[in-house]
Amino acid sequence: MRLQGPRNCGASQMTLGTQTWKQYYLRRSELEFRMASGRPEDFTCRALAGHKGEIDDLAYISTSEYRFDGQDKSVVCTVSSDGTVRAWDLHEGMELWSSPVQSAALVNLVAYPRLQLVVTVDERGLIKVWEAENGCEKAAFLLPMYSSALEACDIPEGPLLLAACAEGALYTLTVPWLQLLSRVNVFPGNPTSLLCSPDRQWVFASTQNSDLSPEVFYTQSLLCRSEDETPASTTLPIWLTSRACWTPDEAARLMVMHRNDNGMQLVITTYELGSRKSRDRVEVLVRQIASFLLPDTMMPPHLMKGHGSQVILLVSGSELVLFTIHGLQLVAFQDHQRPITSMWVDQTRVITSSFDLSLRVYMWNKENKFPVLKSCYHLLGGSHRWASGFTHVESDSMSIVGVEARNIGTSILRSYYFQVRCG
Repeated sequence: MRLQGPRNCGASQMTLGTQTWKQYYLRRSELEFRMASGRPEDFTCRALAGHKGEIDDLAYISTSEYRFDGQDKSVVCTVSSDGTVRAWDLHEGMELWSSPVQSAALVNLVAYPRLQLVVTVDERGLIKVWEAENGCEKAAFLLPMYSSALEACDIPEGPLLLAACAEGALYTLTVPWLQLLSRVNVFPGNPTSLLCSPDRQWVFASTQNSDLSPEVFYTQSLLCRSEDETPASTTLPIWLTSRACWTPDEAARLMVMHRNDNGMQLVITTYELGSRKSRDRVEVLVRQIASFLLPDTMMPPHLMKGHGSQVILLVSGSELVLFTIHGLQLVAFQDHQRPITSMWVDQTRVITSSFDLSLRVYMWNKENKFPVLKSCYHLLGGSHRWASGFTHVESDSMSIVGVEARNIGTSILRSYYFQVRCG
């Protein structure tokens, strides 16, 4: 079947327009240099206020295109405990629109940049789709309980939304109309976390620090499933799972942090997923390719990301540590004075946010066998008199944005916009 809505084929990395290749190359090189150096003259810093509560989540709704034609825009959407979803233009430093105040606090959102849609969920489990251009509400779906996770999932059949309910069920919905395709009981009575693979073929589901083993679902088997049909999945032979991530360059490679058999030590195990068709069913195959114990001296990490095909980034307190999937420690950074609150990773850089009211920018150097991360510069927030630190950070090809928590229980956005000449 074909789901409603166009296929999201991924963001284009450049748009030439009327520029020559030489002009485009020079402007892109200048932008990348500015984002790597972080000098005060390289960016414009702005504070964007408007929410009357704490900002709980944010996402870019603009596509990550290099344009350099004067039409560049970095637009993010935010949700807040004040019950609104808002859109912000980081280039102009202004709010674009705000939704009407909802009946409950909004706690999570996911974005569909190519469709120009943003999906939110409130603390009661009400999911809504909004048009990113004007903030018009498009569709709604009510979960029986609050949502523990949302994931945007785009497959050839069309864009999907995966929503985990606190009751332990996984809902698969169409986008934009939020039509229910399937409901699967994953961990009855336990809030469930979700993580889609980079190619969206796999969905990792787990419940934290439980003796219930995590599961990996084959995404296509979640479409239009009848009640008596079991989706294609596999159970990983581990328990007491705490964190997980996929490797960007190997779409079916999953890294999971969990306790060892006696429950005393933290282990990171790497799996590779595959599928095999037998008659009218799909069998999910899993193979362990690496595993290692984390050092006893390391505090349990609270953030975990993957890079390339073999690098794991872990955040423990105020420390950022890099390992290979086989346990070789590559580097450790202690650039922050207080705990790190979030981490953003892409092919060129890593950015961390902290309660010390700073963002730290690192750049990848891939000339060696394993990528080397270099600490480059920090970006400061406002005054410690008014702010308690950064809680989130995101980035695109020309901007960095952090959520700055205020001492009075509200939040603002702090944006750093890097721009090059268009002439």
